[in-house]
Amino acid sequence: MLKELLKNKEIILASGSPRRHQFFKDLDIPFKADVRPVKEVHPDYLQKEEITDFLAQLKAEAFQKELKKDQILITSDTIVYNEGNAMGKPETAPEAKEMLRSLSSKTHSVFTSVCFTTHNHQSTVNCETRVSFKELTTGEIDYYVENFKPFDKAGGYAIQEWIGLIGITNLEGSYFNVVGLPTHLVYNELINLASIQ
Repeated sequence: MLKELLKNKEIILASGSPRRHQFFKDLDIPFKADVRPVKEVHPDYLQKEEITDFLAQLKAEAFQKELKKDQILITSDTIVYNEGNAMGKPETAPEAKEMLRSLSSKTHSVFTSVCFTTHNHQSTVNCETRVSFKELTTGEIDYYVENFKPFDKAGGYAIQEWIGLIGITNLEGSYFNVVGLPTHLVYNELINLASIQ
């Protein structure tokens, strides 16, 4: 259905995430991947989805001046937000373990923003999911980080991996948002864009 609506459009997905690539394949949306380096820094006063909105829009700036009329650029950003702190991707094993210790026995939020940019239009949607972890033991945290190396995951974990299977006790909102893309919002926004262009 969406594939037919977008048949005259080229979707550019500015993400190197294999999970996001797979989502677009599963949605049956043809796309071209094009990733450009962006320094992901945001103003300190931003909170929650303001951070992911800002970063998703920042990632679009590298492309904006060269988009053709038939192209739709999609950029996104995901953070884990716990007790007033935005958690990005850990760079080291000790950092990943510390992140998981801070999430243990608590409920945190996962925010993802998706920015849609054309040659003359930009819109951003965002999604929050609440995720609860059981009390994680030191052994469980060490095992996960050492075996799964979650250094490309916001908050130091992937819900679909071992730690999610054994550790997550409750979820409020979109599961797919926690994996990395609120697919229902992407679908709706692409339908809107197809109809206005």
